[in-house]
Parts: sequence; structure tokens; C-alpha cells
Amino acid sequence: MCGGELEIAKRSYQAKTACKSDKSLENLKEKNMGDLTSFAVHRCRFIDFAPSPINALAFPPLPLPSLKGKTPENERARTREKLFGTLAVGRANGDIELCEWSGEEGAHQSAQAWVVQKTLAGPSPSKVDSLAFTLRHPDTFTPTHVPSHSDLRLFSSGGGSEVVEWDLQRGCVRRTISSQGGSIWCIAANPASTLLALGCEDGSVHLLSLAADTLTHHRRFDRVKSRLLSLAWGPPVPRPPRRKNDAQKNGDLDASDDEDDDEDEWSDSWLVTGGSDSCLRKWNVATGGVLYKMGTDKVRGERTLVWAVGVLGDGTIVSGDSLGSVKFWDSKMCTQLQSFTAHGADVLCLTIGPEGHTVYTSGVDQKTVQFSYVASDPTKPSSAPSSPSRWIQSCSRRMHSHDVRSLAIWPPYSPLPHSYNRKIYNGQPIAPVLASAGLDMSVVLTPALSTMMTTSMIAPRIVNPLATSAVSTFEDAYYRRVPYSSTICVARRARLIACMQETGLNIWRILERAEVDSDPGGLNGGEERSAWKKMVEMDIHTRTNLIACALSDDGRWLVVSDLYEAKLFELITTPAGDLKPRRIKSFASAIRSQLSPDDPSLGGSAFAFTPDSSKLVMATATTAYILIVDLSMEDPVVLRRFDQHRNKGPADGRMKKKSKMNGTWDDDDPSSHATAAVNRLAVSPDGQWLATSDDLCRTYIFNLDSSQYHTTLPSLPFPPNVLSFLPENPHILLSALPNNSLHLFDIERNEVPPWARELCRRLPKRFTDALDPVLGLSFVPARSSTVGVDQGSLEQPQTAKDALFWSSTWICKVKLDVPSSWGSSKKRRQPEERDARHLVEVSVSEEAANFKMVTHFRSILAVHFLDSDELVVVERPLVDVLSKLPPAYFKPKYGRT
Repeated sequence: MCGGELEIAKRSYQAKTACKSDKSLENLKEKNMGDLTSFAVHRCRFIDFAPSPINALAFPPLPLPSLKGKTPENERARTREKLFGTLAVGRANGDIELCEWSGEEGAHQSAQAWVVQKTLAGPSPSKVDSLAFTLRHPDTFTPTHVPSHSDLRLFSSGGGSEVVEWDLQRGCVRRTISSQGGSIWCIAANPASTLLALGCEDGSVHLLSLAADTLTHHRRFDRVKSRLLSLAWGPPVPRPPRRKNDAQKNGDLDASDDEDDDEDEWSDSWLVTGGSDSCLRKWNVATGGVLYKMGTDKVRGERTLVWAVGVLGDGTIVSGDSLGSVKFWDSKMCTQLQSFTAHGADVLCLTIGPEGHTVYTSGVDQKTVQFSYVASDPTKPSSAPSSPSRWIQSCSRRMHSHDVRSLAIWPPYSPLPHSYNRKIYNGQPIAPVLASAGLDMSVVLTPALSTMMTTSMIAPRIVNPLATSAVSTFEDAYYRRVPYSSTICVARRARLIACMQETGLNIWRILERAEVDSDPGGLNGGEERSAWKKMVEMDIHTRTNLIACALSDDGRWLVVSDLYEAKLFELITTPAGDLKPRRIKSFASAIRSQLSPDDPSLGGSAFAFTPDSSKLVMATATTAYILIVDLSMEDPVVLRRFDQHRNKGPADGRMKKKSKMNGTWDDDDPSSHATAAVNRLAVSPDGQWLATSDDLCRTYIFNLDSSQYHTTLPSLPFPPNVLSFLPENPHILLSALPNNSLHLFDIERNEVPPWARELCRRLPKRFTDALDPVLGLSFVPARSSTVGVDQGSLEQPQTAKDALFWSSTWICKVKLDVPSSWGSSKKRRQPEERDARHLVEVSVSEEAANFKMVTHFRSILAVHFLDSDELVVVERPLVDVLSKLPPAYFKPKYGRT
């Protein structure tokens, strides 16, 4: 089927667990384990969604070690073990995606790896070229502590003259500051998270102070006649302690108290920059002057651009330039040690392995090259003076189709002297993970263990955290691509599909078969008949990129929102059959009446319509209010406002005392109010219940009939990716987490249903260990109909407990009522070992029969039922997305065509 067309064909979604992806669905219909249910499948590939390229990646830094080896008091009270940090993904459209590790607490592996938890909407228009994480209070952590959102500060630059600091909790811009040096080409934070360095257009380095959670100008270095394209900090040095005698001579009576604080401080001595004049420069941080200048190679007198620089713990400088060369420099004498022509074009990015023994570079030629350190005496560290500095180009891989613009590795590297090196993962044998991204719009994750390290480490088998294979070396391990996703809304009764773009929205209508057959000439002006029609194409004036949208089931109402304003439209059907959107201007004033006059944001982070389309549920973007809006009147009216998400809740998984009157959390301390972003809304099929969840893993239940708060559910390990009520049991809420685990809860009885315990406990590994997390859920509507002629006249009653879970690369059908027959009574009556093994085999086969997975679709954006026997699968194949990109770099070789 060609892209841009729609195919209607009877195909079955019930497949054997062991079926291969190269089999056709037609063959799978004949081997569907006796289930003769079939659907008319609309494979919609006409959606013109195009994800934005990725320009920057960033992991948070780890705190510097204490020089005295002491542990902060508040760190001793921390009980949650976190092994993997947040991954920030900066895109060319200005959005920043925050990805969290989806593994269980303390787990070393996760098949789903990093999953997008929150998107920071960028101003429109804007872009992100550089990202940098810093610690908000670096003195409160131990060196092995992995910081969370509340512990981090995120800074970005996008080619302009301003640095943006983001509010990670509210998802908006916290503050901006001008560079005072023109356009910003690069940013980098020092290892102590106290200074932020900017490389500017005017040829100077500007330092911003981050002390005490501020952002102020600290100093400016001397100016040179070159743009500063890249920047890296040198190894920090321990600040010498104050002498007690000198302090007493100066009249300092508290010298003994301050001595410990001074001894724990680190100072920065130098940093290095790469310029547009074929030079690297080493700068003195104290004076702001250039210490040394290092010149790179030139070709025919043209200037070489030094796009990337890095510094190792022994002071060795690594650079990558526009000639494709990777060079190693001695920072003391500022002379070149080694040079490699590793790339065929510009080296745009580099990163250093967590132990400082490996360096990874990439750029325009799509190759990712690994450099490994080899010492003549393996017993001596690389930073030892007597150990010669020798690097080799160990291997290279091509994992992208276009330019690679950013590299990042976890755990991150800190250029510390060898005597202060931290133990990664507390000595646990876990392989590092390399993240790469660029013009092809997807993040690629690769285990990045060096082959040199595997031969020298005497340890148990090193764990591959991505669970892609048992091999963990960069050269041999399987890499995985993080799929892109989009916001797709489907109006079942109106047969409409809406796709949200950066600053616009398009709506299509899926035609019925009678309409298609009645128009042999094609409804879209083509020669062939098409079963779809584009109804609306909207360009919306926004201050930021759009963050949420929703479409009512009857196709009458459409709501879209950026960070600052939500807009409601009524879709009016014209006599010609077209849709004409009419904006409801009174909607903004209704929302404003429920918010503080000082709040500049009227946007919504999530929306949901009731099944009868008479009410709209809205979660405000920055204030986390839940608003119930009545749409049945001439002007929208807010019926009720809930503020449960504004109260401090069990963000760490521990329950606190609640008020019995309104279910809010006690706020005896001043920090009791914590604004959390509401990311999921779900309305029950009967319109009685509303479920809301936020990024603090809290789920609240409200009664829409009485407009009252009902209860708070137990906290989940992660914010859910899917939140939905069961059609046959509207009082049972289903939550699917990023690690593909399921949780069901009966909100009327305030308990987990007995049949759900067995289902959630015995999920098959093919479902839980799928590489892509579950993104959506669609229930098969109840029916009793005759299957097609090819199957014979067989009546197949269909229950609404049949659910289709879907992700970017798979669709899985689950019968939610099957586990109720999985009992252990037979096992107790047959205590013999042989019979027990037989019962286990039967249970495993029942699991395989219940969880039926199809992997024939790429890349899935939405799966939804239009009718009991009619299914819509919205696809956006990667090949269609890449076809709109400029040609990739290609250098022909002699003897090859």
C-alpha cells in the first residue's frame, strides 16, 4: 500500500505469540487459535506528521566527591535508590522532552529504557541548540546520588543571545538572561554546578553565577577575533584550606568553623574553547585571559571549525573539527599528542566515557567512532605521569541515516583527578549507555562498554541495562531506537481524526464504504478512489508550541492549547459537507474567572470530553487545577474547580495523613503546596467518574454527577502512560505504566478486583519486556454479529473486556476476563511434582493464548475503533518521514557504484 492512501481490508489482529513479523496478516487469520473475530482495518498513512530534528542531548551531572569523605545529613535519610538519571532531548522546534528511566526501583535493566514523561513547550518560533543540567544544591548530595527533577536546573540556548532556565515542575520558562556578547554558540556548566560558561559570537567567554539558585553575570573573559563554537571545563582542583593562624591574625574568630567548609570546596583553574579560526584556546578562569593557543590543520588556507572539545581527568584535551579529525592535546604544554582522521566530514559532537578510558565522536558522516585508551602498563592508571598517553581508534558504527548532532552518555563523566574518581553504580557491574541523536529525529541508545575494560575487569557478568542482548560492548551490542510519537485524537461517532502539529492542527474524515463506492472518481481529486477526506487545516496563533488537544466523540467540539491559552472551537458542518471551525471566545473568560489575576497562563495540559460531549474536563497547564466546563449552554460555564493536584502528595511513594473532609494532604509546613503537571485524564463510559493523574504519580477520582471529590488511589511507581475505565465496568480504572505493567482498581469498592490480581501478576514477558512502552488502549465494542463469508456464518459474541494495547511497533489483544478462570485449586488437589509441572505448562499456554501480539505496523501513532468491526490504525513509517529530509552525506569510493 502506498503512503497517503487508506486501505480497508478484513484482517485479524489475533496472532500466535511465536509468529514472525514477516508473515502477512492474511496468513495469521487462518492461525488465530480458533478465534474467528475479524476487523475492517483502516491503515491510515496520509497523516502528514513530521517530528522535529534533535539538536541537543543532556544527562544530569553527578555531585563532586567530598574531600573529607563525609555524607550530608539529609542524604542519609534518602531511601529511594535511583540508578539512572533524566535524559533531556532538545529539538529544532524549541521543545525539550524529559525522559525518565522506566525500570523498577533499584533494577539494573529495563527493556523500555528512557520514556518521555514531560515535554517543555518552546516559544514559537524557537529552537534548542545546547542543553546543560546543573545541581540546584550540589552540597547536599553524595557523589553516587542520582538527582531527580526537584534537584536539577536546566538551561538551554537556541542560537540567540539569551540563556533560558526552565521550570521543570511547571513545564515553563523560569527566567532568561542576555549573554551580553551576541549569539550563543555553546554553553557548559562547571563540575561543581556553580558557574555556567557561554561561548559567544563576539569571541568572549561569559560566566554566569548559579550560586544560591540565582542566575547573574559573574565576569567576562578577554575577547578574541573568533566565534567560540565549543567549550569544556578543565579538571577542578581542591581549594587549599585556610590556615588557622592566618585567620586569627586577621581577627577571624570563626576560623575553625569555616575551615571545614573551605576544605570541601573545589575551584576551577582553566577551561578550553574551540573557535572558528582553526584554533583551540586554554583560558585562565581567575584572570579571564588566554593561557595558550593551539592551532589545528587547514586545507587550502580555509579556516577549520572546531565544533567539539572535551577534557579528561589528567588534563588531556580532545577536539573534533570540520576536517573530520579527532585530536588529543597535552594541556600543560598545549601540544598535539595524537591525531585521527576518523570521519569523512565535520565532527559535530563528542562525549567521554564514565571512567575516562573511552571517547565517542560523531558528526555529518553518520558514523559513531569509539576511541579507547591503551596503557603500556595495565597496572598504572591513565593519569599516572609514567604511563604514556596512547589512544587507538577501536571501532565505529553507523546507527543513523543523517547527521548526528549530539552525544551523551550515562553515567556522565567528570574530569576529576584519578585519586578522586567515583565508583560508578557503587561498584555494580552495569554497562554505560550512549545516547545519540540528530537530523533523523530519533534517539538511539547503545550499550557502551569498552572492549579494553572487559578484559581487565575481574567482575561478574556485566549487565546490559537496555536488555537488548547479553553483550554489552559498544562494538557488538544491539542498539535500539526510541520511537517518536504524536498527539492523535479520534472522534468515533463522527469518524474524524485530528493530528496536532507544532502550531496547527489538521482533521480528516474516514468515509464509510457506501460513500467510497458512490464516488468512482475519487473524493480527493485523484484517479483512484480514496476512503478519506481532509476536512480542516488550521494554523493557530500561539506563543508556544501546542501542548494538548481533544476532539469530542460527536465531532462538534475541538479544543487546542499552548502553554498560555486554551482555545475552544465548534465544528459546524456546512451544506456541502465540509467542516468550518468557529472559535468560542467566551471560553477564555470562563477559564480566567477560576484563576488568579496574576497568573499569565490560561493553557491546559490535558483535556477530556464526556461521552455525551456536554462537558469538557480541563487541567490547567501551570496551576494544575481541574476544571469542569459545561458546554450545553450558549456560553461555556465552569461548574466546579478541583485543586487536589496543587497539594503536596506522595511524590516519593509514601502515603501521608489526609483530611477526611476534602481528601487533601495536610500542609503544616510551608512547602506543602507543590504544583505538579497533570498529564492524564479519563472519563468513564457512563460519564460518572473522572480520573486524573500527574507527574508525581498521584491519581485522584472525582464524581462528575455530584461534582465532588471521591477518593485518592494508592501511588503508582511511575506516572501512567494509559488511564482508562473499562466499558462493561465503568467503576474499574485501568492504568498502564511505562514499563508495561498493568494496575486495575475498583473505585467504588476501594480495592483491586480479585480477577485483576492474577492478570497483573502473571503478565507474559513478551508483553512486559517489549522494547517500546504501551502508548494507548482501545476497547473492542460489544457486539454479536456474523463474521464474513470467508469464515462461514458463525455468530461471535464479543465482550467489551477485549482490549487492544498498542505501542509504536506492536498491537496486543488482551481478554481482561480470562484470568478469572486461572485458579490454583487444581494445583492444590494434585500435589505431585509431575502434575504440578503440567499445570504450570497449561497456565503458560493460557497466557500465550490470551496475549496475542501483532508486530506488522510501523510506526503507530494511534489505534482506535470506529465501530464494533471497524478499526483505525494510524501509521507514520520512518521511510516517509526521512524522505522529506535533505540528502544525507555520501562520499563514493573508488570501485563502488
